[in-house]
Amino acid sequence: QVQLVESGGGSVQAGGSLRLSCVASGYIYSDYCMGWFRQAPGKEREGIAAISVGGGRTHYADSVKGRFTISRDNTKNTLRLQMNILEPEDTAVYYCAKSKFISCDGWGPADFDYWGQGTQVTVSS
Repeated sequence: QVQLVESGGGSVQAGGSLRLSCVASGYIYSDYCMGWFRQAPGKEREGIAAISVGGGRTHYADSVKGRFTISRDNTKNTLRLQMNILEPEDTAVYYCAKSKFISCDGWGPADFDYWGQGTQVTVSS
């Protein structure tokens, strides 16, 4: 069965960095767009980044553009999110997700069918 397991969350001060990882199993990882989402208390789940099957095309939410970098290693079935210049507003549970599709043309939550368990990121001011 499909499994997505995130790691790398934690607590950091504003301006700091964290790197999240997600290891996928149970399907052909290189055949699907992948994404990172986050959900803060009382807010809807928000798509923050997505990456094409080969890694050559990426998409970012305006709120993280220039600070976060999504990448993937298809040899290790691994998805990563490098987060720099973190802000208190970045505090949320972060999820990796597998798209239903090869393409990332649509990367809202409804375009993804499997989710990791989530990892907490807390940024203090």
